[in-house]
Amino acid sequence: EIIRAIVAMARSLGLQVIAEGVEQQGQLELLQLQGCQLYQGYLFSHPLPFTEFGELLRRQPGLPRQ
Repeated sequence: EIIRAIVAMARSLGLQVIAEGVEQQGQLELLQLQGCQLYQGYLFSHPLPFTEFGELLRRQPGLPRQ
């Protein structure tokens, strides 16, 4: 219920919600069901040095290439 309320409040204010600490597929699925569209956490990547982070971004589909 807390997730649903936060996402609804953000939408009513024209804001987006970024869910932090997503570590399991089940957490991601629950957040998606509640309408959250942005996530970060160990499910996607552990902390990386800057150079490795840049490489990770370049491998992501749908992101502009430079």
